[in-house]
Amino acid sequence: MANGKKQILLGVTGSIAAYKSADIVRRLLDADYDVSVVMTKEAEYFITPLTLEALSGQKVLTGHFDDWVKNGHMSHIALARDAAAVLIAPATANIIAKLAHGLADDILTCAVLATSAPIVIAPAMNDKMYHNRIVQENCQKLKNHGFIFVHPVQGQLACGTMGDGHLEEPENIIKVLKTVI
Repeated sequence: MANGKKQILLGVTGSIAAYKSADIVRRLLDADYDVSVVMTKEAEYFITPLTLEALSGQKVLTGHFDDWVKNGHMSHIALARDAAAVLIAPATANIIAKLAHGLADDILTCAVLATSAPIVIAPAMNDKMYHNRIVQENCQKLKNHGFIFVHPVQGQLACGTMGDGHLEEPENIIKVLKTVI
């Protein structure tokens, strides 16, 4: 926040909806936020770090070892400390489960567990997965710990069906995010 702008930590996970993270970055910048992006290794199958680096103007951190230490500092701790808010969009069932159980096996989960900033989660997945009892229990557990959810909406899913696992529109996700900062 050296320039006075609030820092948003955007976590991008391995969902086909990861392509929408580019739009989210652009909209956050347009709203006068700085954006740091952390991608899971699975997210890199759907969108490249280079795309998000070009849009955000900052190095995107991934699961690669050299991203963990920067200028002698632990990157996940610096990200956690500097974030005014954390947004995970899209959030997979996997990342929701990891966080619900306190697992920290990548730079994103470590940063989330180390932050005191508000955390907003925007799930995107197949509707059957989203409504699975275990996924819903994990969501509820995170809500009980203060995580804010922007629930998926009805839409065309990657599997070719219609269902309510479609990522909410970026402008609506950002509206929710703005209410917690």
